[in-house]
Amino acid sequence: MAEYDYIIVGAGSAGCVLADRLSADPRTRVLVLEAGGWDRHFWIKVPLGYAFAHTDPRISVQCATESDAGLAGRRNSWPRGRVVGGCSSINAMAYMRGLPVDFEDWAGSGANGWGWQTVRAIYNSLEATDDARADGPVKVSDLSRHMHPFSKTFLDAAAEIGWPLVEDLNEGTEGLGRYRSTVWMGRRWSAADAFLRPALKRGGVRLEIYAQVQRIEIEAGAARSVLYRQHGAICKATARREIILSAGAVHSPQILQLSGIGPGALLQSHGLAVHNALPEVGRGLQDHLAVTYSFAARSKTLNAILGTPQGRLLSGLRYLATRGGPLSVPVNQVGGYVASGGHRAMPDTQIYCNPMVHSYGASGPKVTRGSGYILSAQPCRPTSRGEIRITSPSPDDQPGIWPNSLATQDDCESAIRAGRLLQRLAQSDTLSRVRLAPIGPDLLALDDDALLDDFRARASTVFHPSCTCRMGDDPARSVLDARLRVHGTGRLRVVDASAFPNITSGNTNAPTMMLAARAAGLILEDNR
Repeated sequence: MAEYDYIIVGAGSAGCVLADRLSADPRTRVLVLEAGGWDRHFWIKVPLGYAFAHTDPRISVQCATESDAGLAGRRNSWPRGRVVGGCSSINAMAYMRGLPVDFEDWAGSGANGWGWQTVRAIYNSLEATDDARADGPVKVSDLSRHMHPFSKTFLDAAAEIGWPLVEDLNEGTEGLGRYRSTVWMGRRWSAADAFLRPALKRGGVRLEIYAQVQRIEIEAGAARSVLYRQHGAICKATARREIILSAGAVHSPQILQLSGIGPGALLQSHGLAVHNALPEVGRGLQDHLAVTYSFAARSKTLNAILGTPQGRLLSGLRYLATRGGPLSVPVNQVGGYVASGGHRAMPDTQIYCNPMVHSYGASGPKVTRGSGYILSAQPCRPTSRGEIRITSPSPDDQPGIWPNSLATQDDCESAIRAGRLLQRLAQSDTLSRVRLAPIGPDLLALDDDALLDDFRARASTVFHPSCTCRMGDDPARSVLDARLRVHGTGRLRVVDASAFPNITSGNTNAPTMMLAARAAGLILEDNR
């Protein structure tokens, strides 16, 4: 048994930020509990290694959804990072702040103080850019010069059909451009690199790996200690000030429920004592779904390099020697936000364009020899809400995930409009000239009904679960207040993507780090 000022559950995108900020005072002792191990894996650090990292069971837990009626009864795989750095160690490294309207909606949902002007200042303080416009801990790189020449084809096609082109997708406007990535000097720059390693060097932070949290112990209505299993033994750590859950949108609500905080009937059905019958724990789940179309190309794409043994060997040698070449650029190269029309005047769909086709097999990604490219679209702001709930009282059993995809008419219409956007892009003269044939479903042959059917049959998560412990001003409709404190339980906060009131428009890693940075300030302020 040990005592600390703060205990952070999870060394992911949020937990690493908290560990750094809360330990700035050398008198403060912080314990970080991580269920996985160290991030010293080759495919974690290689930017194009994302496809291997997020499917590797040594560094990610392969959660699976329940049968999803909105997706033709399919079950989707939801890998979650179980490694130092969490999902920032296995994600695709696209750095997207989100749109200003996302955060205005947060504030309007009861998360007072989380509007765009506030969070923009936090972003500015966090980021470091390779053009030296900013000098924060999060390295955000423009990798345009390393991208395959075919990527320009997507930008030419977008300009041809009248979509704006933007230099920086984080300007918060509509348009396509080249993705900025959390890559530095040819290597993934995770939250562990940006925050946790500097904190560990300073002292004051203790990191325990392979520490599987069993539950939080509640005494007199407040969180006091954490029980965790490590190397077969049950350990206990006590917090003098606060316990902070940063286990992610799947596992933070699971831990709350296992600790007796959540829907009363659910907890009682598993024989758990109810300390706080908070009905919304695990509810409100939102995620992004994307549909992808592949095409064979007349022009050379990355397949011409990575689709041959010799090309892969030469690319590997080049990367080892220079940290450059195809392996130094993440899978997402071109994309951005586009308005799909209908009743929405603002951007509501995210586009991804990649100069390579590939498939997944039992041994990982497989890149074909023939040149090709993909076009993907993701409706940005779904209105459907799902749920995560425990299926047993054992921490070893993964919780059930019910995404409830396409449960609203609005989401169905958004899926159709996303397909139409891709059709418009694919029909541009620029892409028509290089297109040889469709690989798989022929996007250009689908009417609206077929677009929706195909979305149901093939759309998949892009790994952005959120909102399962969301902020709000009413305990009947939310889990946290605007300072990320659990309603009705003292000394306990949740700081990760589960705290989002609504999902942001783009990739969720950047807003998760921003949220944690602001949360650290609130925590320190409340504990002075």
